[in-house]
Amino acid sequence: MTLEQLEEVRAWANSKLATGDEPPWAWYQLMKLQEALDAILDGMEATTPLNSQESEPRSEMHLRLVENTGLPGSAPRRRVGLPVRMPT
Repeated sequence: MTLEQLEEVRAWANSKLATGDEPPWAWYQLMKLQEALDAILDGMEATTPLNSQESEPRSEMHLRLVENTGLPGSAPRRRVGLPVRMPT
């Protein structure tokens, strides 16, 4: 949905809530819709579209795969019977 369509739905929900004629179950659903639309619209304002100038990659760093050179079972073992220190 576009920003304009979401704002139209929010305005519709607000107008339904303003009349006060809705039954309690509908009022509750309209309030949830209004809150969800507010969160979505706020998020849309806070983000940058993918095709904008500001969304260029920041650096040329990439993740790379590395070989696991550790042998299975090579981790140091804890001696049996020694107390384990737990964070407090």
